[in-house]
Amino acid sequence: MHADLKSPSSTILKRVRETVDANDRWRNQTINLIASENVLSSAARSVLDSDLLHRYAEGHPGGRYYEGTKYVDEIETLTAETMRRIFRAGWADVRPISGTVANEAVFSRIVPQGAPAIAHTVAGGGHISHARIGSLGKRTKNILAWPTLADGYSIDPAAARDLIAKEKPAVVVLGRSLFLFPEPVAELREVCQEAGTRILYDGAHVLGLIAAGTFQDPLREGADALNGSTHKTFFGPQRGVMLSGGEDEAFCKTLDKGVFPGSSSNHHLFSLPSLLVSALEVEAFGKDYATKTIQNAQALGGSLAKRGFTVAMADQGYTLSHQVAVDVSPFGGGKDVSARLCEQDIVCNMNLLPGEPGKMAFNPSGIRLGVQEMTRFGMGADEMDVIAELMHAAVTAARDVRAEVGALRDRFEDVQFGFTPADLL
Repeated sequence: MHADLKSPSSTILKRVRETVDANDRWRNQTINLIASENVLSSAARSVLDSDLLHRYAEGHPGGRYYEGTKYVDEIETLTAETMRRIFRAGWADVRPISGTVANEAVFSRIVPQGAPAIAHTVAGGGHISHARIGSLGKRTKNILAWPTLADGYSIDPAAARDLIAKEKPAVVVLGRSLFLFPEPVAELREVCQEAGTRILYDGAHVLGLIAAGTFQDPLREGADALNGSTHKTFFGPQRGVMLSGGEDEAFCKTLDKGVFPGSSSNHHLFSLPSLLVSALEVEAFGKDYATKTIQNAQALGGSLAKRGFTVAMADQGYTLSHQVAVDVSPFGGGKDVSARLCEQDIVCNMNLLPGEPGKMAFNPSGIRLGVQEMTRFGMGADEMDVIAELMHAAVTAARDVRAEVGALRDRFEDVQFGFTPADLL
């Protein structure tokens, strides 16, 4: 039977194809500075479309509740082994389908109802899953904010130790969504051990930098668990991962139950092969990529400052990660500036800055920029300077820069730091 070509469904079907193709064309001509995104290599993309799209697997390899999983068992086992090797971890769970789901798994098992916890505020860079309205808030509303130094970004270690000793929280959350510099894990380890407090390091944004050894090493510094997204500086498909040193077997078993049956059932098997390919790429190319990413972020920060933008943490070199934070209130604020940039094919997001009230979330002072995707397309410091100039022209309405943006992207079309489909044969 053939569908009625005049039916509403036929029109919508055509629109699906048109919309997807239009998005592809547009994205390929933009400068994407969204700090939580990246692109896959051709090799990682080549294994996304498989029969695994249709399949289900609950439990662990070798102990599934369904038959027919022998091949996915092999992929999952190799992926977990590779993650353990990359991060020098004794335990890894690659089943979470996002970083937030990984956080949910941890909070659900180690935070008693109503127990105190410490995390960054959203304005201080904390992720929404760390907040009262997010995953942690499902367990407790008693979430205290990290005390900070005068810059508003850096945790005050002495004040933080005093707070932990006084409150004895069930968990402290380090790691952020606006993430410029390493966290004081080592400085807080001893007081957390004395207080019976677990340290969760949310490395979603900097996971690739951690893997490359260019940021910090949370597990060696004292974190009980390292969670992350696998699609930011760790340039894989959109999934999550949980890691731990592995010495505390009971703790790892507790986290395991938080994943299944706690926060997920089937875990989107089709993207596991892509994660494995990407993890092997991080292992092979990650150090060079991470080094260039950080250099590019610092270069972009400097180039923006040179053009009159107020870039955060200028006295400390702007950043040690892939991110740059900019106060654009003189240009109309984050909502207006990010919209104007997007109209000119430069994509970023508005962002609260430290000290801003939560009610400002939809009209904050800042924008957050990430250079990890443009770095993967092969851009360097010279291109960061060009991007800063294009941003300045777009924000000040000096000229329409869409043609210049497109011309720049035309020079950087191929994904670097990865394998090709031929490498899989």
